[in-house]
Amino acid sequence: MDTDPLLAVSDLHAGYGETEVLHGVDLAVGKGEIVAVLGSNGVGKSTLNRTISGVLRAKRGSIRFAGHAIEQEKPPKIVMRGLIHVPEGRCVFPNLSVRDNLDLGSYRRARDHRQQNRDGVFGIFPRLAERQSQSAGSLSGGEQQMLAIGRGLMAEPILLILDEPSLGLSPLLVEELFALIQRINQQGIALLLVEQNVVQSLEVAHRAYILENGSVVLNGASDQLRSDPNLKRAYLGL
Repeated sequence: MDTDPLLAVSDLHAGYGETEVLHGVDLAVGKGEIVAVLGSNGVGKSTLNRTISGVLRAKRGSIRFAGHAIEQEKPPKIVMRGLIHVPEGRCVFPNLSVRDNLDLGSYRRARDHRQQNRDGVFGIFPRLAERQSQSAGSLSGGEQQMLAIGRGLMAEPILLILDEPSLGLSPLLVEELFALIQRINQQGIALLLVEQNVVQSLEVAHRAYILENGSVVLNGASDQLRSDPNLKRAYLGL
C-alpha cells in the first residue's frame, strides 16, 4: 500500500531577493485530503503557494509531488503533473467569455477532455452554465471566484491549491464556497486550502497548519486544532 504523501514540502526556504519569507516550512498533503494552511495576512501563505507551483524558485528545501522532485521545475511542467494553483484575486480574463476562460484552463493539461470537463464544471457551478456566453468581467465577485476554481478544474487536478478563495465574498457566498470545496474533494481531488478564514477552513479540512512569520507554529487534525487554546487565543480572540 502506498503511504507516501501526494505533496511533501520539507525545510522550505523562499522569498524575494535578499528577503526570506519562508523559514524552513514542512507540510504534507495526502491523497484525497483537504489540508488547510491558515494564518493572518502577510505571514507567507501566498509565497508558499507560489513556491510550490513553481512561480517562485525555492532558496532551499525540497518539494515532492506524486513521487517527483519539483522544486526546480517550471510551472508548465508542474501543471502537466496535475498540480493546479488557483491564485488569490481570481485573475479571470475579463474580456473573454466564461466559456473561453474555462477552456484556457485545459490549455496545458486535459485538452482532449475539454467538453467533458466543461460539462463537469457546469454541474458543480450551474450559474456558470447560465452565464457561459457572458464576459467574465461582467460577473459578480462570487461568480468570478467560481470561474477561477472552475478553470482550475478544467485541467483535471490531482491537487488543487486554492489561495484565499473566500476573500471579499459575502458571508452567504462564503458558506456556499466551502460547501463546494467539500463537493470537489468528494470527487477524489486533494486540496491545499490557504485561507485567513480559520473557523470555516477547520470545519472542512482534515488537517491544518498554522503559519506565522513564515514558519509553521501549529499543525494537526482539524478537530484537535479547533480546541487548541493557543489557536483560540491567537486567531479567534477567545
